[in-house]
Amino acid sequence: MSNSPVQVNLDFVINPSYYENMTKEYITHDSKETQELGKILAEELRGGEVICLSGDLGAGKTTFTQGLLKGLGVKGPYTSPTFLIIKQYHIAPDMKRKTNTKKILKVPWHRFYDIYHIDAYRVGAEDVSNLGWQEIISTDKNVTIIEWADRVRDIIPSDALWINFKWLDEKKRKIIFNSK
Repeated sequence: MSNSPVQVNLDFVINPSYYENMTKEYITHDSKETQELGKILAEELRGGEVICLSGDLGAGKTTFTQGLLKGLGVKGPYTSPTFLIIKQYHIAPDMKRKTNTKKILKVPWHRFYDIYHIDAYRVGAEDVSNLGWQEIISTDKNVTIIEWADRVRDIIPSDALWINFKWLDEKKRKIIFNSK
């Protein structure tokens, strides 16, 4: 674990049958803690995951995704693809990453090569499907992060990890992980 006040156990992420109908809630007290939670999740990913983010505007979805992308070793800047709809990040075979335990890992620290970040705020399920959705989610070589996933719920696989963000005050967020 890191030195961050956010102390979590996300073991349920790597085994979907383990977290079936499970809910985990975390409170973060600032954007740094929200990003740290994203970094912690990054350590659990093995490839093939679809991570669905939902919550009100300004609730922390993009901030969490910034931490997740940083934890996966993607170089910034990290911005939401609101007008692009989709961003693809490729993880180079020679990448190294520091984990929250300060270890340096060399490939193969993951089995995946591409991370897709989708923002469904301005589009519907058909639009996302037309961008190659089935091809993106059909391989364990990809990890897919989709903001505003509730807007395209009809195309989300049943084993997706749902993360809901609730605004508690100017800095504090409740972040709820569940399987549905």
